[in-house]
Amino acid sequence: MFTFLYPWLFLLLPAPWLVRWLVPPRRSAPSAVRVPFGERLSAILGAGGAAVESGAISGFRIVPILVWLIVVSALARPQWIEPPVVKEIPTRDLLLLVDLSGSMDEHDFENAEGKKVDRLTAVKEVLDDFLKRRKGDRVGLVVFGDAAYLQAPFSTDLSLSERLLNECQVGMAGPRTALGDAIGLGVNLFESSKAPAKTIIALTDGNDTKSAVPPVEAARVAAQRDIKIYTVAIGDPTTAGEDKLDEQALKDVAQATGGSYYFAADRNSLAGIYDQLDKIESHKVSTVSHRPRHDLFPWFVGAALAISMLEKLWVSLRGAGGAAPPTSSAKVHVNPRNGKLEVVS
Repeated sequence: MFTFLYPWLFLLLPAPWLVRWLVPPRRSAPSAVRVPFGERLSAILGAGGAAVESGAISGFRIVPILVWLIVVSALARPQWIEPPVVKEIPTRDLLLLVDLSGSMDEHDFENAEGKKVDRLTAVKEVLDDFLKRRKGDRVGLVVFGDAAYLQAPFSTDLSLSERLLNECQVGMAGPRTALGDAIGLGVNLFESSKAPAKTIIALTDGNDTKSAVPPVEAARVAAQRDIKIYTVAIGDPTTAGEDKLDEQALKDVAQATGGSYYFAADRNSLAGIYDQLDKIESHKVSTVSHRPRHDLFPWFVGAALAISMLEKLWVSLRGAGGAAPPTSSAKVHVNPRNGKLEVVS
């Protein structure tokens, strides 16, 4: 779209006429040499002068007006405005904590085709669908086993989180479960976050057996930083030993931060949990619109200069053509004896 940034400057258009009307040009009588043969002298010299004068008059009425109009248009700063460019600003930082302990290798889940798969594979499928609906959020990924590791930093590139999640394997972080350390790492990752909403979704199938800080204590620190934690327990709650699911600890972690606890016994219930989380943690996308502007005044200034120079060149050529030597052979010179002008045929 073509527009002017300062359209009010077009009020300057009548300025030259106002100046001419308020301050008229000074008139002065031209100097003249009186000679008795003035008529013959005018006849000899008049042809060239008339040609030059007529050329100047014809150019004076159109070109200066056009140049002035272009100059004022350049002062008004003409611009070409491009279509709006919309940029989405993340309003939420979402961190996924995924358990990679040895118990995640249990084949007690079914995939979308009904085939038996391990727990981690089912988690990957459900999280892939969940991440596709998180447009506008920054998502990070932390995996944990014997220790917690940052797998994917916060990013709006959701395909990056999906790809790095799919590369995870059971046991790559150790056989045991360090949920408390994973929450602590998540709290540290949120230190530089400026998002108004901060959320952790922790998924595990066992109790904490390795953390230096208990999960509940880490959750209280998260609550002080306005971080909300949702815990998702998967697997068999009747399992004994180190792989036993500590539901009460997961409930306490969620309650300490104002989040919720969910239990997924199979893939369908796990998918339903993430559907609920998608509704609870509905994201609002803030957008910023920017329309690029391109200044065009250099083209206007260049056009004014070109027109002015062409007009001067045209007047010069017309003047040179009109001032050609007259056909008469008469010549005018000053008599050195008496200082008078004489016409010599």
